[in-house]
Amino acid sequence: MAIKDLIKRKNHNKELDSEFDTKIKELFSTQKEEWELCGNNYSALDQVKLKEILFDGFSIHVQFNPKRIISTSANTNEEAIKKRECFLCNTPPEQKRVLFNKRFDLLVNPYPIFKEHYTIIKKKHQPQTIIGNFETFLDLTKSMGREYTVFYNGPRCGASAPDHTHFQAGSSNKIPIENDFDLVVSSLSNKIYSDSKINIYAIEKYLRRMIAMESESKGDLLFAYKLFVDAFKRISIPKDEPMMNILSWYRDNKWRIVFIPRRKHRPDSYFEEGKDQLMISPAAIDMGGLIITPRQKEFDLLNRELVTEIYREVTLTTEHFEYLKNRIVTNILSR
Repeated sequence: MAIKDLIKRKNHNKELDSEFDTKIKELFSTQKEEWELCGNNYSALDQVKLKEILFDGFSIHVQFNPKRIISTSANTNEEAIKKRECFLCNTPPEQKRVLFNKRFDLLVNPYPIFKEHYTIIKKKHQPQTIIGNFETFLDLTKSMGREYTVFYNGPRCGASAPDHTHFQAGSSNKIPIENDFDLVVSSLSNKIYSDSKINIYAIEKYLRRMIAMESESKGDLLFAYKLFVDAFKRISIPKDEPMMNILSWYRDNKWRIVFIPRRKHRPDSYFEEGKDQLMISPAAIDMGGLIITPRQKEFDLLNRELVTEIYREVTLTTEHFEYLKNRIVTNILSR
């Protein structure tokens, strides 16, 4: 393809992204004004409480947000899902949408964590999975640009609608891993692979074990993602999607992707009764360092020790993470 054609295509893509951004802003403004529930819940964000728990060189943020009780307490087991209608297929008449990529609709999330919070749902009712949808996830991240962070919750580790494919997006620079990224990859991780197009890191000194990637090349990210999933499948339940959360943002013409491999959804304390219960249900945002508590009790109780234990319990063991990162490198070198 000639250089002038490449420039023309790039300019066309910028125009499309700008048009999409304008539509998002218009949708958000209209929904807050015309949909009472939505407007009230965004106004309620002014009353949420925040606190910071300090660790060595970084911190975990905690948000007390009572409106998130529905998501945190959601019963997502297979039997419960079969008994209810899909709430992403049966949205309220007040909820409007913007088309993305012909196959997805962007909606304003009426139960927000961020000043702007969106859910991006597949038009066709299909089970939640990143398999076959990761390229769209990257395209969405790029199209939403500097102002948003895009994230994915696996069907067994945070998705409150595991029966319907969807992503979410929220205001940028609100999740600690995004702000900590440069520190984390330089001081709290090992670079397990690097070439002229992509860097891959194993993050191990940040309370959670994560795989991070940064690249300007969508093709290289797609390839590295496939190698990651192939490696993770080897230590996961056969036939099921490996349990993971994903966070992604696009800055300075580069994607930054954080994969958070999981071994369980909720810590044991979630299932305790009475005073021993801690209603903490970690999903992508929580694993990224912004823990959401729908009750005052957990907001007050959370401290360094509890946060450390919750993360330890729901992320991969040292042994499994060691296997995962070594297998990723083996897959790359044998390609």
